[in-house]
Amino acid sequence: MSDQRFVFDYCRYPVIPVKFFHEDKKTPFIDALLDSGGDFIVIPMPIAKYLNLKLEEAGSVDTAGGTTSLFKASLDMVIGKESKAAIYENSQIHVSARDDIPVLLGRHPIFEDYEITFKKQKNQLILKSAKTVKNI
Repeated sequence: MSDQRFVFDYCRYPVIPVKFFHEDKKTPFIDALLDSGGDFIVIPMPIAKYLNLKLEEAGSVDTAGGTTSLFKASLDMVIGKESKAAIYENSQIHVSARDDIPVLLGRHPIFEDYEITFKKQKNQLILKSAKTVKNI
């Protein structure tokens, strides 16, 4: 088992730097909100369009901001930074038809792969691997 440990400093909200890859396109690092109330990874439509993702309808969902259509797609994702990162290959994500939401990291797979500690007084988020995750 990998003993991967990440410490992320944040201001106001618990965010993790992520980068998305699909075919020959990649995003810069994006601050993604760690969302314990969500089930999966959700990205806004502009990122999906930039990556040229092949979208499959997945229905609609009620959110705090109202009802939105969701689509499914697969991509590669890196969490962390260049010097210390973990990669998730061919990960299924959801795409919101809305463009006014942040990238959301729900319980699958982050909460399944890491023990997560919030140190609010230090504005730190600590992820310690709970099972083997592919490192890069």
